[in-house]
Order: sequence, then structure tokens, then C-alpha cells
Amino acid sequence: MRAVLSLAVVAAASLLVAGSAGAALGTPRSPLAVRGSHLYGQYCLGCHRANAAGGPDAPSLQGVGALAADFYLRTGYMPLRHLGEQPRRQPLILGDRQIRALVAYIASFGGPPVPQPEPWLGDVSKGQALFAEHCAGCHQVAAQGGYVTGALPPPLDEATPQQVAEAVRIGPYVMPRFSQHAISDRQLDAIVRYVESAQHPENPGGWGIGFVGPVPEGLVTWFIAMPLLIGLCLVIGTRFRT
Repeated sequence: MRAVLSLAVVAAASLLVAGSAGAALGTPRSPLAVRGSHLYGQYCLGCHRANAAGGPDAPSLQGVGALAADFYLRTGYMPLRHLGEQPRRQPLILGDRQIRALVAYIASFGGPPVPQPEPWLGDVSKGQALFAEHCAGCHQVAAQGGYVTGALPPPLDEATPQQVAEAVRIGPYVMPRFSQHAISDRQLDAIVRYVESAQHPENPGGWGIGFVGPVPEGLVTWFIAMPLLIGLCLVIGTRFRT
């Protein structure tokens, strides 16, 4: 009898340990995550391998949480079309329900949740100053993107408030990651509000020409205004001759 009880205790302990290990490896705990595991096998397994352990061409997803998964999937950065290229904003190939399922599955491996910024609590002028300090070196102060060694920082004209907050916290591709110590949540709200204002800048009058500075204004002068002036001079000269 004691032997039977001992075997039962050992079996129960083994099941408990196995269950804990399975949870640590990201065993789905909800129907949504179960569906996400099937989608993971279809779209992600080839690069990120089983249990999101990563491989030679892709990093581990254990511990990245819903934060990174939501950003990369909702921007179209992932699934990556070609290995080795810079992830870029692309039309989504997954629907909202599929993305939520995949995010739930990746979140089962542990990690931070999706941030919930509150840009209405931020100040635009403070956000502009913070953006100029931390972001404008790559994205330009107008948030129109730019060029750096080995990468092309994208324009932020399509970024949602949540995606801006996610990018700040995870640092996608070559972008640095900013912790709450470097940029607090309240400062992040201000940055998000400034990006929103940069997406829809006020135009007090005239032709904005994309709000990207003096270069297009100079092009307009040389390629539109100057030919018009030359044509006008020719017309006036012709009339005087006649």
C-alpha cells in the first residue's frame, strides 16, 4: 500500500513539474492562445523555431511579451517577406483576430504587456523637445524619416499612438530601446501627442509641400516659378515687338 502511495505521489509531482515546465515554455492557456499556436506554426515556426526558442536567422521570442509581438504584427514588419532585409511597414497579411491570437500565444512565454499611452495628457511643446532630443536625429524633427548607417528610419505618418509607444519601449531593428528610466510614461505621452500633431500639421496658408523644409520650396521656385516667369517675359517681349 505504501509503495502504491509513493508511486502516486511521485506521479503527481512529475505532472506538476511537467505542467510548470510547459507553462514556462509557453503552453497555451486560453482558446485564443491555442489558435495562436497554430498560426505560429504556419507563419513563424520556420524562423523562430519551436517554443519560440529562436534560430540562426531569428531571435528568441521567449520573454518579449505581447509588447513586441503586437508591434511587429500590427505594423506589418512581420511575417518578414525576405530574410536579412530591414523590416518595413507593409500591408497586413493577417487579420485582427489572427494578430490577437498570435500575440496571446507569444505572451504566454512571458514578457511585458502592450502599453496604453494617454497622449491627451501630454504637452505638445514638451513632446517636441523630447522628440528633438531622442528621435529627430534619425526620424527628422518633422517625423518624416531619414537615413542612418545600415538602416532607413521610417516616417511616422502612419504610426498609431500605441505603435509609437511600443517602438520606444522595444527599440525595433537598429532603434535604441528607451526604458521608463530614460523616458517616463508621462514623457512618452507627450512624445506621442507631438507625433500625432506632426502627422497633421497646421497650415496657416499657402502650399505646405509636404512640410519637409526648404528643399521642395526651392524646387518649386526653379522648376515651376522660373519657367512661368521666363514664359511671361517672352510673351511680354513679343507684344512689345509687335
